[in-house]
Amino acid sequence: MHQKQINRAYLRELFGAMLVYMLLLVAANKLGRPMAEGMARTVALASPMIGVLLVIWVIARHFRRIDEYIRMVTLENMVIAAAVTAGLTFTYGFLENAGYPLLSMFVVLPLMFGVWGLVCCVRGLANR
Repeated sequence: MHQKQINRAYLRELFGAMLVYMLLLVAANKLGRPMAEGMARTVALASPMIGVLLVIWVIARHFRRIDEYIRMVTLENMVIAAAVTAGLTFTYGFLENAGYPLLSMFVVLPLMFGVWGLVCCVRGLANR
């Protein structure tokens, strides 16, 4: 597969998985929150994880399709993003001890994906 075709397939699959996630998230919040406590409510509120697992699967498929050099650069970008995210969240933990508001764990993954995107953009511009 040519690299542009690989990227198009990845984006198509990624946006599809994100659409599944968003639909499940809206449905879980609309239908799951008013349900009575119990296993059914827990399953309903955790159902958006199906979309998250699809996103992970899409990323893994993308890694199998790309060539070795792009795989290496992408993994380096992910490692940098994970390290920056770890540093930011660890630092904020100390700030919480200083009285800053507690942050939900829901902040961590979007932060890491945002940092990953930023790292990709910065490294892409630097390598032109």
